[in-house]
Amino acid sequence: MIAQHLKKLPGTRETSLLVLAYLYLPILVLIAYSFNANRSATVWTEFSFAWYGRIVANPSIQVAAFNSLVVAGFATVLSTAIALLAALATSRPFYGRRLVEGGINLPLILPEIVIAVATLLLFMSLGIKLGLLTVIVAHVGFCIPFAYLPIRARLNDLDKSLLEAAGDLYANPYQVFRRVTLPLLWPAVLSGAVLAFVVSLDDFIMTFFVAGPGSTTLPVYIFSAIKAGVTPEINAISTLMLVISIVLVVLSYWLGQRGKPEA
Repeated sequence: MIAQHLKKLPGTRETSLLVLAYLYLPILVLIAYSFNANRSATVWTEFSFAWYGRIVANPSIQVAAFNSLVVAGFATVLSTAIALLAALATSRPFYGRRLVEGGINLPLILPEIVIAVATLLLFMSLGIKLGLLTVIVAHVGFCIPFAYLPIRARLNDLDKSLLEAAGDLYANPYQVFRRVTLPLLWPAVLSGAVLAFVVSLDDFIMTFFVAGPGSTTLPVYIFSAIKAGVTPEINAISTLMLVISIVLVVLSYWLGQRGKPEA
């Protein structure tokens, strides 16, 4: 009802179009200029795929892409495993459950730069040398709530009678988890894993603070390269990361809807 009343207000459609243009027009311009044959990022000459070929053959970009995939891969597996255990632990009532859930979801509320500085200080106080390992550890902690939320939401919608029926058929807790709970949760687990992978792959602030020599990821590489000016090469890298992120987010949503009980 509220949405219908808002549509009748004067200027609603025009304001919505302006907001959408403000949000998405710069992205469309970036994508368009990634196909610009001219070295200048602001002067269009002709359509070309040359910059995509250059970034694929660039050794620095290859190393940064490999580091991004390694970090995102390890962070996804570890954060999803921890999130699954945390979701199972918080699915039953116990004293202080709300406090525990709040602690798990805290990275979603706090500014990322605060978490990054705190993580950096922790590594420095422990005398840990910054490198790819510290980036992975930092990403694991940061990605846990993104993997936790879809799994926890699916647990809330889980038909508890199925678990009770498995227990009545003399299945032990491990068998109930392996044969009933996990198969029902699997789409949500995959959805959370894909979401964690996207967050880790695209993260810049956390990586910038805790990365050491030889652990440059693609977002950090883009930040370093853009200091010399925006080029079609940077536009091409950004476009590829944008496309990959969109595909993975859509995949995460699709997985999250699979097997979901109808309202």
